[in-house]
Amino acid sequence: MELELWIVVLVGLAFFAAGFIDSIAGGGGLISVPAFLLTGVQPELVLGTSKMAASLGTASSLVTYARSGLVIWRMALCGIPACLVGAFLGSKAILHFDSGTIGKLMLVLLPIGALVTLMPKKSAAVSKGSADLRPRDLYLYNPLVCLALGFYDGFFGPGTGSFFIIAYHFFLKIGMVQASATAKVFNLATTFCSFVVFALGGHVLYLLAVPLAAANMVGNVVGSRMAIRIGAGFVRRILYVSLSLLFVSLIYKFFIE
Repeated sequence: MELELWIVVLVGLAFFAAGFIDSIAGGGGLISVPAFLLTGVQPELVLGTSKMAASLGTASSLVTYARSGLVIWRMALCGIPACLVGAFLGSKAILHFDSGTIGKLMLVLLPIGALVTLMPKKSAAVSKGSADLRPRDLYLYNPLVCLALGFYDGFFGPGTGSFFIIAYHFFLKIGMVQASATAKVFNLATTFCSFVVFALGGHVLYLLAVPLAAANMVGNVVGSRMAIRIGAGFVRRILYVSLSLLFVSLIYKFFIE
């Protein structure tokens, strides 16, 4: 496939913005995937190439968070196997079935997620650290969340980070920035697993994926550093924006387009 310079530049800017948002609150795919689709590239190639770029971008963001000691590794290590299983099954499914149904289901779930996010919670002010995790949170709820969101990430993807943050901060009471940092481990696991499935099916444009990955990595590093410096309030505001973008994007994709 011939790659024109304007495609690389335009989509590269979109992947930078996506990396910035994704490193803080998830939902970066809301920018990168639609922008990529506007270039006329086949959808399966868009998904496969985006997975490769996002894998490298998420890895760079994770390094920044990990160096700051914000990742809850006990939770991450317990959830990774479930993430991989979910992402594998989701990626296999998207290559065989229409994603319209799952998109419409997300339209039902997103307003619920937004309400949960916007609802004031006194208990959210006291957030758990690694030492406060109950065995039930660690070994039951954590893998179930990872399995479900891993499947969604493999099947479609945009917004996965936002849902991880909601699940870990508002339901398991993990600190907002810690939840965002730990979500990067799961995002990396699911995205890379999905990329491997797409790559084995020949659905990756490697020449385009390299510059897009570089742009995404820069955006992830900038965003994660800002999140660490400014704190949870900034993360929460970006989360609201990304959830709104996800809802509007899915309405357009599944009901208007």
